[in-house]
Amino acid sequence: MSDELDSRVRSDFSRARFKAFLNGVWAAISGQPNRLLSYDEIKEKLHIGGPIYRGVQTVRVDQIAGSLNRYHQFDRAFLPTQDDTSSRWISVNRAFYQDVSLPPVVLYKVGQVYFVVDGHHRVSVAREQNQEFIDAEVRECATRVNITPNIRAEDLEILEDKVHFLERTALDYLRPGANIKLTIPDGFERILEHIAVHRYFMGLDLKRDITEQEAVTHWYDTVYLPIVQVIRESGVLEDFPGKTEGDLYLWVLDHQHYLAQTEGQPLQPPAEAARDFIEEQD
Repeated sequence: MSDELDSRVRSDFSRARFKAFLNGVWAAISGQPNRLLSYDEIKEKLHIGGPIYRGVQTVRVDQIAGSLNRYHQFDRAFLPTQDDTSSRWISVNRAFYQDVSLPPVVLYKVGQVYFVVDGHHRVSVAREQNQEFIDAEVRECATRVNITPNIRAEDLEILEDKVHFLERTALDYLRPGANIKLTIPDGFERILEHIAVHRYFMGLDLKRDITEQEAVTHWYDTVYLPIVQVIRESGVLEDFPGKTEGDLYLWVLDHQHYLAQTEGQPLQPPAEAARDFIEEQD
């Protein structure tokens, strides 16, 4: 029985390594993310806080997509990418077949993603054995933006810009329900420019200094939200798969300024500009 088990656990590792190889080939061809997320990179880009201990929890294995310090030894599916992990992996896999109870893994949680602090091989074996849940000591890190297990490098760059935008504007505190989402790489920088211009003209209209917070809330209430409301009422977003209300807001403003510069048309009120843009898409 022991020889049979040894053969089985070694075969499992070989199969997992081969699947990791295939995943690497497919990632190279398709451009899909295959590397585990690096906690240090996420921490640096998103300025996360914590971690705060949340106790032992049952965690979905497919939400574990990152590592504190071993993101080169496993791929995004937590398959082993190096042969030198075989001894530990096989040992944990043997414990699985023998129904040996192992201690909970230790995870950091950021948004909807868990990062392994301790227990990489246990997570890898659990996933390879189609185990849906795993017990874990969870420490949660505060973040102003949400991340998901399928995040791509370009998504992370945009979220980094979003964190900078929120730190500059405090929009998430000034308008707690606000959650601007973009897929356009320089989108948040462009919105900061819109707010700066809006602040300037507010000062001219009101003949006084305008605080940055006042400009942010006035821009959100009188420019951004009216455009988004028209977008929602029209259902036009369905014609742009993968795009967001924030993306269409930027397109509306781009279209409005293009008409002003090329055809001499005066700038329209936000909602009217949005309706004209949508009518041209029909």
